[in-house]
Amino acid sequence: MSVSIDARRIEVRELRKRYGRTVAVDGVSFTVEPGRVTGFVGPNGAGKSTTLRLILGLDRPDAGTTLVGGRAYRDLRQPLREVGSLLDPAAVHPRRRARAHLLWQARSNGLPARRVEEVLDQVGLAAAARKRAGGFSLGMRARLGIAAALLGDPPVLLLDEPVNGLDPEGIAWMRGLLRALAAEGRTVFVSSHLMGELEDAADHIIVIGRGRILADASVADLRERASSGRVALRTTRRPEAIALLAGNGATVATTGGEQLTVEGLPADRVVELLTGAGLPFSEVTSHRASLEEAYMELTRDAVEFGAPSVTVHTAPSEGTEVPR
Repeated sequence: MSVSIDARRIEVRELRKRYGRTVAVDGVSFTVEPGRVTGFVGPNGAGKSTTLRLILGLDRPDAGTTLVGGRAYRDLRQPLREVGSLLDPAAVHPRRRARAHLLWQARSNGLPARRVEEVLDQVGLAAAARKRAGGFSLGMRARLGIAAALLGDPPVLLLDEPVNGLDPEGIAWMRGLLRALAAEGRTVFVSSHLMGELEDAADHIIVIGRGRILADASVADLRERASSGRVALRTTRRPEAIALLAGNGATVATTGGEQLTVEGLPADRVVELLTGAGLPFSEVTSHRASLEEAYMELTRDAVEFGAPSVTVHTAPSEGTEVPR
């Protein structure tokens, strides 16, 4: 694309927004760079959608600024040519046909009618162009929303939960599309409350929780932080191994089957303890955290409601019985 890098950058500075007594966004600052897929993730209610609405000028901030290419969204003369967005795939009149829905948006921004046919084909809806949106599945509505976002061939894309309602094939298609758009030099900013949806698509992640930024780093850096100092192994005598390792100061998590993750002891010390106790074990490796694990660790204290997904064992207090 011929658009300069500065014209594709999203900048958010000290953004604040309150609804009554609820602080939705609390001093949020970040920059979204072109040429990569940036994931914007956090639990439900973390402030993701509010931040996107503020960037797009749909709500007014109490403080702070949001700029796209150095300008506020409301100052863009033909916004579809500069920023493509998807906030709510259901926001289409149910009796309107897919082609008509896109055509009026194209005309409002001086775009040629041929762009409607091009984007319908790009998202796989060419055969449904004359069907009414009310008969669309969630996945088809998501594809229609993506088509609308792509109408103006914009250098910047903001997508809120774009894979919602897509089947596995659709999710794989979406990941490929996001990577392809970023490879063209576009700025691709994608929100989700499920890190797994971005596992194979995002290059950079911004994590938000309770209205504040918890992390702003590359996928590789987040995984490295979550992996640091952890050892993975398998053992057929899990209770005894847990008691032994926890009793020597480790934090041990059971992650299903015979698998344990040990934090707080180096691998050679883990091997020494298990060997000395005559406990069988195998596959001792440095733990390689998934993006989902990194996300769960970052947002553990930022969810409104939650339940434990793994059992964690630490050294028992004095007088507590441990498994034999």
